[in-house]
Amino acid sequence: MKTSKSRRPEKWSAQVELQIPFHDVDMMEVAWHGHYTKYFEIARCSLLDQLDYNYPQMKESGYAWPVIDLQVRYVKPLRFQQWIVVHAEISEYENRFKINYTITDRDTGVRLTKGYTVQVAVEIKSSEMLFASPPILLEKLGVN
Repeated sequence: MKTSKSRRPEKWSAQVELQIPFHDVDMMEVAWHGHYTKYFEIARCSLLDQLDYNYPQMKESGYAWPVIDLQVRYVKPLRFQQWIVVHAEISEYENRFKINYTITDRDTGVRLTKGYTVQVAVEIKSSEMLFASPPILLEKLGVN
């Protein structure tokens, strides 16, 4: 696959379709704001599965990847039984692992939410944070 600086490889993005369940909404049938991060996490895990570097593989490689920053911009509410598409795309990987998210309405394509997470590599044995991503991540991304 050919890529350019302006276009990321397809394997660096993933999307999942979800329906907002009853147990995620309030009396107004709007998803509680804290559940949006769960929807991000579902898309992130799908993306990490594509890379064969989800949490079990991270642990096996000797690195934990805690989230150190999270940003969510609530554009429009997510509602009970609404079908949404959560798109996750890697935007940074050299010194930190940043994933951008967009939530859209499945049927209309209208953007409902956007945000990002930032994770850093921590060596499990020493509990030391790395200031550059370890070679295993670069290998999984196909950039080394």
